Amino acid sequence: MDAKTVGAVAALTGVSVRTLHHYDHIGLVVPSVRTPAGYRGYTNADIERLHLVLVYRSVGLQLEDIRTLLLDDGDADVLEHLRRQHRLLLEQADRLQHTIKAVEELMDAHRSGIQLTAEEQIEIFGTTAFGEEYAVEAEQRWRQTDAWKQSQQRAAAFTKQDWIDIKAEGDALLQALAEAKRDGVQPGSPVAHELVARHRAAIERFYDFGGEMHRNLVEMYVADERFTRYYDDVEPGLAQFVRDIVIASIDE
Repeated sequence: MDAKTVGAVAALTGVSVRTLHHYDHIGLVVPSVRTPAGYRGYTNADIERLHLVLVYRSVGLQLEDIRTLLLDDGDADVLEHLRRQHRLLLEQADRLQHTIKAVEELMDAHRSGIQLTAEEQIEIFGTTAFGEEYAVEAEQRWRQTDAWKQSQQRAAAFTKQDWIDIKAEGDALLQALAEAKRDGVQPGSPVAHELVARHRAAIERFYDFGGEMHRNLVEMYVADERFTRYYDDVEPGLAQFVRDIVIASIDE
């Protein structure tokens, strides 16, 4: 049987030799093989068990709980353990994603000058498109422009109800754009023109907005992957669709 030494397993898995010895000492992952020289060796099954332990640790289980779990399910097949791990990881990923979005939304709100309580921020904001990196980039790029200064002044004056209305209108517009794309709405059509007008009006709540500015903005929707991802996460190809209907409307 081709068994691996503790040093080899440490190098393979990234787990320190000290930790492996500890797992051995408490009976969590015990190497199954004794070499002729008296050293213990890890079989593939031992390493598989170690990976089970590592995944359970990554989702917050304590070592004693993991040991009990593995002992209780000693006869369960590996696939069943993997299914359990997969479920735990999905739950953890979902919690982390919600936390990340909440933090990014609060950063965006702070950058925009929003003065809301924590409860109000949680009540209003549910998702976010861009994080702190983009907020900093936008400020560095446009802070000397009249549009940027105007948007900061208007945002600072918005009330809680203003932000609730803005978010509701933005969500409704995003869904309307997605439905239009799914329905095959063509650039230049009456429905497309109406959507373009709503899109322009949403932006004009923050600053005065002309045709060429609108063109430049939607070109960025397909040039900057952050914008593209924001729209395409709602409906694949939506960023390109928004760009096309806006350009068609401007060019008529």
